Amino acid sequence: MHESEKNVNEMQPRRWQNENVSVEFSEHTNLIEQSAYKYSLQERETPNLYRHLFDYESVPKIPFNHRYVPVQMPAEIWITDTTFRDGQQATQPFTVKQIVDLYKMLHRLGGPKGLIRQSEFFVYSEKDKRALQECLDLGYDFPEITTWIRAVKSDFELVKSFGIRETGVLVSCSDYHIYNKMGLTRKSAMEKYLSVIHDVLEMGISPRCHFEDITRADFYGFVLPFAEELQKLGEQYHLPVKIRACDTMGYGVSYPGAALPRSVQGIMYGLNHYAGVPSAMLEWHGHNDFYKVVTNSATAWLYGASSVNCSLLGIGERTGNCPLEAMVMEYASLRGTTDGMDTRVITEIGDYFKYELGYDIPPRTPFVGRDFNVTKAGIHADGLMKDEEIYNIFNTEKLLDRPAKVAVDVHSGVAGIAHWLNGWFRSENIDRRIDKRDPIILKMKEMVDAEYDRGRTTTISDKELVEFFHKASGEDVWEKLRG
Repeated sequence: MHESEKNVNEMQPRRWQNENVSVEFSEHTNLIEQSAYKYSLQERETPNLYRHLFDYESVPKIPFNHRYVPVQMPAEIWITDTTFRDGQQATQPFTVKQIVDLYKMLHRLGGPKGLIRQSEFFVYSEKDKRALQECLDLGYDFPEITTWIRAVKSDFELVKSFGIRETGVLVSCSDYHIYNKMGLTRKSAMEKYLSVIHDVLEMGISPRCHFEDITRADFYGFVLPFAEELQKLGEQYHLPVKIRACDTMGYGVSYPGAALPRSVQGIMYGLNHYAGVPSAMLEWHGHNDFYKVVTNSATAWLYGASSVNCSLLGIGERTGNCPLEAMVMEYASLRGTTDGMDTRVITEIGDYFKYELGYDIPPRTPFVGRDFNVTKAGIHADGLMKDEEIYNIFNTEKLLDRPAKVAVDVHSGVAGIAHWLNGWFRSENIDRRIDKRDPIILKMKEMVDAEYDRGRTTTISDKELVEFFHKASGEDVWEKLRG
């Protein structure tokens, strides 16, 4: 073929149609697709509340349609933070200093590649404004500071005054919100939302559109046509328009073949494939009402979203948001590397919440709870003594500054006491390792048993165990060890 013929062929329109159907070549998938995959707003007089799924008097049902979409992990994935926005709504308000301290920790945790990409702030109170400005003054590239605002012009101007490039805007998308909360119809809601986004773009600010309650929304009748209109606005203003898919009530599920509106992979694939929203413009924001928040967030990554929105320790309304520290570990698991994230900062953050904020962390909370890598069963302690890998998830001392430990109680046995004592020796810089059959251990075991024979129900504290060791070893042995 001559070059001139080749150029002519390349210029031919790649859209074909007859009276019934049209097809066109998609640059997104490099395949010919039917135009039936373009969706229009479906207006209706009454709301679709999916009563066959959400009857309110029983546990919500999970429907399956056995449709499967391909895994399409983006080339880049990252984490965003909502600790100072959604998270702070569920705890006592942070002080300016506390916000700045935690923001610095997020910066260190995210590493040089800025894998904790953004952190969102309120801008309403004087305290919010001071905290935002002090964090801006640190000059960090990451986490980039973004905001969340009401759909009023004065808020847009406030964001602009700080030099913020992106702000979140609430655009609730389920009929529960459109009809029952706001008293609108789908058409009037879309018109209102598009007007607000237009005004934000006019200010030169990139909007992040919070599709609230997406897991109860009519995906084909409202979500997709609205997302397509937002893409057109972004192209018109040459500014990115992000979509945050908000699983406001935690209804999202990751089961293969699950149907919309609850399918996380269906939502992510649909927004990316049908509405043409690039992965870098897609974000998942989940809640933990049904214990699915971490799996749903990872699923969003797997099926096309570059970004997952989290909060430190998962704080947030009701059951909370996705724990940011969990997604740090998910990232490392899916990518095979931490990519420079300093996972030891997770322990610092946990300690800060406990001692500075007075936050009560449940002891078995993964990665930050007091007992997350502590065993009490004697048979487990025996395994830890022989090979730590048997009962510890990874090298927690290296990755989290948290060595595996044993808590001593009625079930610990001699192995548990020996493991505790050897760990205590290390903490005291004593070059000694003691076997579980050592007479000192046997004497300590008698003291522990005596406590529980008298009706004790709590674990033995470190301070008590040190006293037991002194009594069991005798002063001469103790002085020699300290030598």
